[in-house]
Amino acid sequence: MKGFRDFLMRGNLLELAVAFIMGAAFTDVTKTFTAIVMDILAKIMGGTPDFSGVTIAGVNVGMFIMALVAFLLTAAILYFGLIKPLSILREKLAKKEEEPAELPAQTQLEVLTEIRDLLATR
Repeated sequence: MKGFRDFLMRGNLLELAVAFIMGAAFTDVTKTFTAIVMDILAKIMGGTPDFSGVTIAGVNVGMFIMALVAFLLTAAILYFGLIKPLSILREKLAKKEEEPAELPAQTQLEVLTEIRDLLATR
């Protein structure tokens, strides 16, 4: 029983479960955004774009085209809404951590003293 509990409490499994739930919740956001983009395209083009009737060589590929458009919009939302801002934030935080603390400026006398001491040790 302890092994099963350890398996369930393992970090990867919990992270995967959270990611799955967040992905399911994000579906509504993506569908709504896709509908907004399609409405904007409808106003620009003069009608709602509907590719469901598109056929190539007698094969209906319209549903595939609609799924591809939805996928590309989802990818754009994720990239420009989450990935890009988070990577910019990480870069800014990394730069702050990398900045060395400024050393106090040494006077000319201190520098000359260090040089003298180094030469004396030789």
